[in-house]
Amino acid sequence: MPAQAHVIIAKCGVVGSGEDPAYRQSITCGRHEMIGDEPPKRGGQDAGPAPFEYLLAALGSCTSITLRMYAQRKGWSLASVSVTLELLQEGDARKIVRRVAVSGALDETQVARLSEVVEKTPVTLVVKAGAEIRTTLSAVAA
Repeated sequence: MPAQAHVIIAKCGVVGSGEDPAYRQSITCGRHEMIGDEPPKRGGQDAGPAPFEYLLAALGSCTSITLRMYAQRKGWSLASVSVTLELLQEGDARKIVRRVAVSGALDETQVARLSEVVEKTPVTLVVKAGAEIRTTLSAVAA
């Protein structure tokens, strides 16, 4: 069986310049520019979300987008999706608590199906399964 070619799903770049304050990071994903930082209690200036907050934002936005897409394809009247997330540390373990609220003219069967879909969103599946990380580090002349 021939090997499958890899497909780039997402691509971002992050630069932390020594000229920037503390831990401020310049993030570029496609044409979108964002800032990442740490809160003051961790030595940053809170100029943008911290890395774990971006992780939760990715999971939450994927959850909301997927539910909206699914309902739209089915022709369901989904008015809104609200997702709140927390990353908790319990001893050596970490867990994400995700609360999803939907509104609209949905019956019990539709809400139950959306509850199943939540567990199959693309980012949910990657977070639950984990992803191999291949890293290379090189020194570049200043």
